[in-house]
Amino acid sequence: MSGPDLRRAAAARALDLVEPGMKLGLGTGSTAAAFVTLLGARVRDGLDVVGVPTSEATRAQAEAEGIRLATLDEIPQLDLTIDGADEVDGQLRLIKGGGAALLREKIVAFASTRMVVIADAAKRVGTLGAFPLPIEVNPFGRTATRIAVEAAIARAGCTGEVRLRLAPDGAPLVTDGGHHILDAHLGAIHDPEALSAALWAVPGVVEHGLFLGLATAAILAEDRAGQAHVTVLGRID
Repeated sequence: MSGPDLRRAAAARALDLVEPGMKLGLGTGSTAAAFVTLLGARVRDGLDVVGVPTSEATRAQAEAEGIRLATLDEIPQLDLTIDGADEVDGQLRLIKGGGAALLREKIVAFASTRMVVIADAAKRVGTLGAFPLPIEVNPFGRTATRIAVEAAIARAGCTGEVRLRLAPDGAPLVTDGGHHILDAHLGAIHDPEALSAALWAVPGVVEHGLFLGLATAAILAEDRAGQAHVTVLGRID
């Protein structure tokens, strides 16, 4: 099966968790977009929910689908967030931020009673870190922040190159919050909690893509003999 088919299968399973009246966090990325598409069809059939998008791209898609939206200022506590992940391990620790929406994604996830990850099963890993870790930083003093980030990474026992993420035009990519992204190519993160604490100690770091203790379950879809097979990690209820 193709990647889009697997993403749709995971999204369809997550849609089963949605109940009328829910306040939903709507994630960012290709798998989250598949969920928003399916949710929009349910809304047009009469499902009454309200969503809080984690990016301007998701906001535009949800509005086009006819999903009623709000902000966290209007509804500061959410029932459920459905979002993708770039990596997920057996302890439901995540790397997120490939789509540069990690700050809003983490704020929304933290405001939610449950966060359920949906992904292709290939995103499950034994050790986080093959996917570059996004680190969102303030543009002011970015070079000094990068040097401090590199030192923090070393103190946490990791090695690898830290690169500024660029937009297609070659300029630094700018997030929805007006920040830049440093991608840490570490290969393996053996102690995500230690790295998280080390990064948080760096002035100029706005957020990082280690999502620890936030996901309550992951719905992973894989191809088995041409059919989508869905596996659930954690508690989905």
